[in-house]
Amino acid sequence: RAARRFPVHWLIGGIAIALLAIVIRGIWAQAGHPEVVVYKSATCGCCNSWVEHLRSHGFSVATHDVRDVAEVRRRLKVPERFAACHTAKVGRYVIEGHVPAREIERLLAMRPRVDGLAVPDMPIGSPGMEYGSRRDPYDVVAFNAAGESSVFASYR
Repeated sequence: RAARRFPVHWLIGGIAIALLAIVIRGIWAQAGHPEVVVYKSATCGCCNSWVEHLRSHGFSVATHDVRDVAEVRRRLKVPERFAACHTAKVGRYVIEGHVPAREIERLLAMRPRVDGLAVPDMPIGSPGMEYGSRRDPYDVVAFNAAGESSVFASYR
């Protein structure tokens, strides 16, 4: 009895479909937001709320619970005066604290020559720091590793 052979054109068609799927997936990934990698304390509820804020705005987020967020901040050259409770990387930028997703989107679209954005401290009303109807004014600061900064956006 002769063995049944798998038609070669089926194999070629299957490979072509797989390659097309890989290309389409890459195009879709480029059209969306790059992944945000967040370094935070395992016990910080407001950090988890900020991560959910990003996800609700279409960001893919990977979280890493670390013992010492300050060490991550130092490694990523965030000036200490901009310190908050979590630090993130998105593309080539550092994001410190409760920066609104729309400002990260604007940063990625504009691509300014800065090292990152920060919302120093933990202002009530910033994403992840919601507390009823209270909204404290705060600034989103663009910064570089040399400590130079400017206001990127203000929330009043």
